[in-house]
Amino acid sequence: MEKKSFKADHVLDCRKMSCPVPVLKTKNAMSKMETGEVLEMIATDPGSLKDIEAWAKHTGQELLEVVHEDSNYRFYIKKLK
Repeated sequence: MEKKSFKADHVLDCRKMSCPVPVLKTKNAMSKMETGEVLEMIATDPGSLKDIEAWAKHTGQELLEVVHEDSNYRFYIKKLK
């Protein structure tokens, strides 16, 4: 199984939550972070794939990596602003 490439400064567990909750919780967590920090958000909702990608692009954050392990999706998002 592929191991994460990025060290997360913060971890947000959004497993068993449906859209739009993972995006809202990610937005809230990112607002409390410093520029340059990395958030690891864990979700089980497959819809999170396109939702987080679109959110990151729209808000100017950097989606560093998405890792799919079993039924979990791990998103590594770097705060740029």
